[in-house]
Amino acid sequence: MKILFDRLFAGKHGARNLLVLGLILLVILPLSLDIFRLNLVGKYLTYAFVGVGLVLLWGKAGVLSLGQGVFFGLGGYCMAMFLKLEASDPISTKIQSTPGIPDFMDWNQLKALPSFWVPFHSFPFASAAVFVVPALLAFFIGLAMFKRRVGGVYFAVITQAIALIISLAIDGNQGLTGGRNGITDLRTLLGHDIRSQHAQYVLYFTTCVLLIGVILLLQWMLSGKMGKILLAMRDREDRVRFSGYDVSAYKIFIFSLAAALSGLGGALFVVQVGFISPSLVGIVPSIEMVIFTAVGGKLSLYGAVYGALLVNTGKSLFSENFPQLWLFMMGGLFIAVVVLFPNGIAGIWQNLTEKFSGWSAARRKAPVAVATEVIAPVALETETSKTP
Repeated sequence: MKILFDRLFAGKHGARNLLVLGLILLVILPLSLDIFRLNLVGKYLTYAFVGVGLVLLWGKAGVLSLGQGVFFGLGGYCMAMFLKLEASDPISTKIQSTPGIPDFMDWNQLKALPSFWVPFHSFPFASAAVFVVPALLAFFIGLAMFKRRVGGVYFAVITQAIALIISLAIDGNQGLTGGRNGITDLRTLLGHDIRSQHAQYVLYFTTCVLLIGVILLLQWMLSGKMGKILLAMRDREDRVRFSGYDVSAYKIFIFSLAAALSGLGGALFVVQVGFISPSLVGIVPSIEMVIFTAVGGKLSLYGAVYGALLVNTGKSLFSENFPQLWLFMMGGLFIAVVVLFPNGIAGIWQNLTEKFSGWSAARRKAPVAVATEVIAPVALETETSKTP
């Protein structure tokens, strides 16, 4: 039982962190925010799925990807295609020249639904595609890169180039993807209106529960053999390879898993916000995802969640009050964190708790030491008086 507890919660400290996060997300925020602000928090939490994936990939395995926005966007597009087809039934689109297809296809004079859209009439297929499509793309990228031992800065630049290529490809195919406007006007999920307050509450709590479940799953994985191998790969990759482990296979697996988690975040984003566009796929969102992971702490799963909440809240405030400067502020925040606090918020919190624990331990020992100093001379004096 203790082993199960340690692996699932990473000991008492991990259980305490999980309890605090659960109280904040499931009790404090819903009771203190109106539905508009709570919906914004829910949107920010969808980015946290990318953050925990980056903790796994960057913090634990030492592989920095600057293209995680691609996987977030692909998961979002898979879910958006299902929602758009549900909203494009022949009755709702009877005023179009071709009823039964999405409106942007009709505007671009398409006369039939493209073949790759057809399976997305099925919700189970779309749900599976949210995970499988990003994971498959990551698998092939990883297979091409890691088997050739491409890593470090080169891998980061290549993932950034892939993000640019895919965002331009989506942008340039308006008839198939909605182009720059993206896929919009998503209203229902399995017949339920996703724009109602009740649905937004349900989606918020669903996002929170899924996020906590993902953290527990990753905590379980990292506390076992996989976690030790990832850390060894990050610190001394050559030694791990010489010990007989297939380093490239581990990297491909972790990269694919992080991509699947990003896809889940993208799908939840679409359901909560009601649209998806290329602006969520390209270089800028990918770099922002790295920034909030660094701010929260690239070594901490919980830090990534707090980093996503803090940076995106700051982004909203900065962009509202300083529209010309907020990008510089975000860049300055990233540089400041990397230079001054390389382990982010989680590292600061860990240092504070360690200092507090040391101070508390010293306080507990102090009375014992004082008592020893007082009692020892008295005892010595008593023994001396008894001596004839």
